Amino acid sequence: MRLPCGQPPHPSRGTWQHGGVTAATHSPLFPPEFPQESGHGQIVAPPRDADAVLDGLDPEQREVATSLHGPVCVLAGAGTGKTRAITHRIAYGVRAGILQPGSVLAVTFTNRAAGEMRGRLRQLGAGGVQARTFHSAALRQLQFFWPKAVGGELPRLLERKVQLVAEAAARCRIRLDRNELRDVTGEIEWAKVTQTVPADYPAVVAKSLREAPRDPAETGQIYGMYEQLKRDRSVIDFEDVLLLTVGILQDRHDIADQIRRQYQHFVVDEYQDVSPLQQRLLDLWLGDRESLCVVGDASQTIYSFTGATPDHLLNFRTRHPGATVVKLVRDYRSTPQVVHLANGLLNQARGRAAEHRLELVSQRGPGPEPVCTEYVDEPTEAEGTARRIRDLIAAGVPAGEIAVLYRINAQSEVYEQALADAGVPYQLRGAERFFERQEVREAGAALRGAARFGGNDSLLDEVVELPAQVRAVLSTKGWTTEPPAGSGAVRDRWESLAALVRLAEDFVRARPEATLADLVAELDERAAAQHAPTVQGVTLASLHAAKGLEWDAVFLVGLAEGMMPITYAKTDEQIEEERRLLYVGVTRARSHLSLSWALSRAPGGRASRRPTRFLNGLRPGSTAAGTRGTETRPGGAVERGGAARRKRRGPALCRVCGKTLTDAGEMKLMRCEDCPSDIDEGLYERLRDWRADQARTLGQPAYCVFTDKTLMAIAEAVPAGPGELASIAGVGARKLDRFGADVLAICAGEERAGDGGED
Repeated sequence: MRLPCGQPPHPSRGTWQHGGVTAATHSPLFPPEFPQESGHGQIVAPPRDADAVLDGLDPEQREVATSLHGPVCVLAGAGTGKTRAITHRIAYGVRAGILQPGSVLAVTFTNRAAGEMRGRLRQLGAGGVQARTFHSAALRQLQFFWPKAVGGELPRLLERKVQLVAEAAARCRIRLDRNELRDVTGEIEWAKVTQTVPADYPAVVAKSLREAPRDPAETGQIYGMYEQLKRDRSVIDFEDVLLLTVGILQDRHDIADQIRRQYQHFVVDEYQDVSPLQQRLLDLWLGDRESLCVVGDASQTIYSFTGATPDHLLNFRTRHPGATVVKLVRDYRSTPQVVHLANGLLNQARGRAAEHRLELVSQRGPGPEPVCTEYVDEPTEAEGTARRIRDLIAAGVPAGEIAVLYRINAQSEVYEQALADAGVPYQLRGAERFFERQEVREAGAALRGAARFGGNDSLLDEVVELPAQVRAVLSTKGWTTEPPAGSGAVRDRWESLAALVRLAEDFVRARPEATLADLVAELDERAAAQHAPTVQGVTLASLHAAKGLEWDAVFLVGLAEGMMPITYAKTDEQIEEERRLLYVGVTRARSHLSLSWALSRAPGGRASRRPTRFLNGLRPGSTAAGTRGTETRPGGAVERGGAARRKRRGPALCRVCGKTLTDAGEMKLMRCEDCPSDIDEGLYERLRDWRADQARTLGQPAYCVFTDKTLMAIAEAVPAGPGELASIAGVGARKLDRFGADVLAICAGEERAGDGGED
């Protein structure tokens, strides 16, 4: 069999799972769907007839649902109910007798989306419709037709290609560490979904202006050897599932005709994320017919690094001149204030996607204005964010309905710490906690070893300054002063190690005499606090991981130039994708939206940073040229934020020696770590015992009651009344109300008043 592009057998990165695939029993291509696959726990009576399917749809959604003939293009903005529109379209066609359930194939990109679609279709009385990912649909067809088209059994499907890529690199005498392996594997996947053969890979990379994570010539060499190893061992990978299906449909017209007789109507969700290879397969499924409905939003194209392109969506009307085009712009998710800011972001966009942007119209009642906050440094930004989150929770917003979104996962550590200090439970999505990441664990072990050896470590013989010692140790783990090119796993690893270097710099600024052993102890303390088991809490996630989700309150943090847009976004196209990424973040919020940035990285650092250019003109006091304010609400009101308040207060001074304090823990104690403590040890132990009881009663980690530093500050101050207790950093109004009576009773030497109660 001739393979597409002259390539050997070779699915795309994604969430499709092939476990449990069985032989066809219902149709020549797919078995019937089963209710348990949908993930919906309740059975809902379907609408009584076709017309009832249309009940509750707005005019544009109704137009989508009733446009059943010819090509249809649905341009659907964030929060406009696109899944509702297309599932009602399919159900209306089935219930009206225009579409046969078994003749419809709906494809999307994730198992979760496909399962949700199947569940909705069953509830609407259209349970026989196939809703699958591209890979799931292609694999079913490949399994069924392989014996007829090629003969024998379908080659074994690789569960993970990383091991074979590693072997290919070794055969090429190229050494790759774990992160480099991930990057090369990602490049091979990108090449295959863009239909690039190994020999052409370096030239295609250069032409596309992509900044590859490593030398394209080496990657192309590894790619070629990887394909050879697959042929030798008769195995295929996920990309091959699509490529082989394309090859069979191109070569065997009889098989293509059989599939086209089975499937006469296609629906494609998230069409802006289609790769060239997926589009090629879709074209072969369709043949010369135009019974196609696509749904997408070019302004939400944020996965170009996987081969996704909005070109197919943008060119749809050119390829199908008679297409019906429906725009969904009624936003049911976000308040008018959030929608106004989202529209403002896109109004400044450039390029083809920007020319087709949708102006959203909120269907909700008014809510609070989005708040833009400028902080003096990153720790202050994290503390301010945690404080506002605590206030929202106290005001009744569930912790599970709040998210903190950032550009890269390495930014999570400071927010993990701040939320832990504030007693706010959190969960990470799409990434490990900072101190659980392998590179951080390995770096910690290396620093711990160097600290044990002390002055006998030859690596540190000539190094005195603590940050320099850390850089020297981390250099053995691949740390360099300059970041690696492009994005990917190697860059992610570098960012994590860079965060440790910055932490060392901050630590020595607060404690000039600190040793490497002191830093290791600090890292261990942070890790212990953040590894504590947490209950359902605030979501911490990267902007990419937040796609498709929504929360009542969203905090977009770190919105400074260099992070948004990211430094390695060089071309106009890459910059515009960064803008779209921020747009996706904004449109995750239903009601509360906060945007923040820091003027410097560390306390006392030079205030040289600027807020992201994407907010220029969207904040009172700023213009398209970029004038910076302090804290502003885009609706017009200007108020002073955490940065300004901190400036007015002046520096925090040690109550013993008078030295300026910069470390958050020292500021809680209001003294340097090394200054003499007048702590009441007995009181401190009683407070710790009480905290342990509280944590067990509430089912929360101990730090969610009070952190060690706050308990220490209480034991040193021995407050006599609510006012004195409230003045201690880390207490606050919420905890004063909840735990104040108990704490004051313990400080007075009385029995505990009670368990503090639930929220």
